[in-house]
Amino acid sequence: MLDCLIIGGGVSGMQCALVLGSAKNKPFAVDKNIAIITHQRSSHLENALFNNVLGLSSGTLGKDILKESKAQLSDLYSHITQIDKEKVLSVDQLKDGYRIKTNRNTYNSKIVVLALNYSKPFMIDGLNEYLIPHKKANVEKDRIQLLNKDHLIKEGLHCCGTIAGHRSQFAIAAGSGAAVATDILTNWNGGKHAKVHDKI
Repeated sequence: MLDCLIIGGGVSGMQCALVLGSAKNKPFAVDKNIAIITHQRSSHLENALFNNVLGLSSGTLGKDILKESKAQLSDLYSHITQIDKEKVLSVDQLKDGYRIKTNRNTYNSKIVVLALNYSKPFMIDGLNEYLIPHKKANVEKDRIQLLNKDHLIKEGLHCCGTIAGHRSQFAIAAGSGAAVATDILTNWNGGKHAKVHDKI
């Protein structure tokens, strides 16, 4: 049983994983079993160019960020398992968490974070009842989101990034992923607000 499984290796998913990983020495997170399914083939970062993101050098390519983020997570927080080359087929609720089936394996996790993009078709069974038209995208683009309140779909099931209803901007997606991570850390900390800052 995983404590948290993040589905999606784009901006919001990787940022969520990095924040959760950075809490590894906190008493409430030290023993947590965390994984991320880093399937990125449908990421909008593949053809992105960044000139307007704080902290990124102008001309940064999205496809480079996809590679570098996986290396960063591995180098800094190797206790987070990266699951590559698997596509999620279904997410089903259990008594004490969720069962996630991919094209290759089945995982059980107490918490699931959906960090996918907002494009159709949405092909994960078990979540269709939460699909609604995206509230912050042009109607003609026919984008979707998951119905949520402050990133929470229901107990133990979170979403972040564009699938949570945010606009497609790098900084917004990253912030959304970080917000979900701190919500999870707060939950693990018995409801006491938690965040992680590195200091010199």
